[in-house]
Amino acid sequence: MARYMETLTIERGGFRIKVPESWWEFDVRPESRGDSIRRMVDERVRQQPEVRKYKDTYTAFLQKAAADAWKSGALYCGCMAESFGGDTPITGSITVSLVGGRTKDGEPLSTDPQVMAAQLAVREAKKEGDAWRKVTTVDIPDVGPAARTYGIEDIPVPDDALKRTIRAVLMQTFIPVPGQEGKVALVAGSSQVLDLADSFFDIFDAITSTFRFAE
Repeated sequence: MARYMETLTIERGGFRIKVPESWWEFDVRPESRGDSIRRMVDERVRQQPEVRKYKDTYTAFLQKAAADAWKSGALYCGCMAESFGGDTPITGSITVSLVGGRTKDGEPLSTDPQVMAAQLAVREAKKEGDAWRKVTTVDIPDVGPAARTYGIEDIPVPDDALKRTIRAVLMQTFIPVPGQEGKVALVAGSSQVLDLADSFFDIFDAITSTFRFAE
């Protein structure tokens, strides 16, 4: 995965972030994402015919990522879906969302990184193969401190009547928005390729470290 060296700067209302240039950004709106993703996959297959056998896998992964991103209020969603010569493609995603919350009394929740980190739950694996979550704080260059969780988590499938979950590598970084009480920019990276968890943690950390608020 060291091939991802060149980066592309993404700018949106209020922020910018750098992602590997081979990643795909796509429309997450329900009314247009289906056609948009199909066109993107068709174009990638034309450019790289060797990935044709993964076309349905890519399409399904991107459709789900787009749907989840839309439900989370994402302002940006980017994904990688690449073949490195194995039996299955390597997939991962990054989303940036603006989120906030209030107390029962209607007061904005604290966005102080230390306070947030103290409120986020740590999960210890009781045995090998269990899900786990660690909580820490990190310093984003030119931005400041932020609370972070990372681990192997069981993520609920949205709107699933059976309440099923999907196990994934997950890193979430909560970056306080200057001048907006109770608001944070949530940069979330995820992948279902559990065997490459450490590599994805490095990738997600590197991408998140490029986050900047627009002036």
